[in-house]
Amino acid sequence: MIRVVLPPHLRGLAKAAHELELDVPGAPTLAGVLDALEERYPVLRGTIRDRATGTRRAFVRFYACEEDLSNEPPDSALPEPVAAGREPLLIIGAMAGG
Repeated sequence: MIRVVLPPHLRGLAKAAHELELDVPGAPTLAGVLDALEERYPVLRGTIRDRATGTRRAFVRFYACEEDLSNEPPDSALPEPVAAGREPLLIIGAMAGG
């Protein structure tokens, strides 16, 4: 099981708990986690990544094990503590402006 923490606005949209557990088949990757998340919560399709291209939305960031994974290739393996379920993958809504 992969643990995922959503930001409050996506949690409210999906009517989901603060921390989710997702079953991701095969070796867990960021793309695999997002596929499982969107499968379980279809209302999130297009909110985290573009529906057509699959690229991360500009104001969404991914963190795990105190590392920014936002610019990693979507098919790269998640850190071992996340893959083992000991640490969560954090999906963060970034802020901008002045």
